[in-house]
Amino acid sequence: MKFSLVASFLVLAVVYSSEARTLVKREGQSDVDRIAQLFKDMSTSLSSATQEMVETYMGDGRTRIQPLMEQVQAEASKLQQQVKPFISNMEEQVKPLSDSLQTQVKPLTDMMEKFLQEMLDQSKALLPPQ
Repeated sequence: MKFSLVASFLVLAVVYSSEARTLVKREGQSDVDRIAQLFKDMSTSLSSATQEMVETYMGDGRTRIQPLMEQVQAEASKLQQQVKPFISNMEEQVKPLSDSLQTQVKPLTDMMEKFLQEMLDQSKALLPPQ
């Protein structure tokens, strides 16, 4: 056990020292360029993968939502047919009340209109001629 541990330590030391020598010999700028290019490639790859995922999700979403939308429209149509008699009944009950209110308010609105017209005429008379 100790022998294999010492042997692996020596192997790692040799590999590390040989790797260190090759690192010293490499050109620094070319490594930076390669790393920059790698990041650009990864960014492009991630962007395209994300775009594909979004398109797939949106397409699947539309496919899933379409039957639901059809069902909602059918239910809305049924509800409209059920509510139509109720609305007609309400209109029949409200119409006489609306007519009565309009008859009662008409003299007041006429009086207010006449009053405001007189005020306008008086205000125009007070203004100097232009």
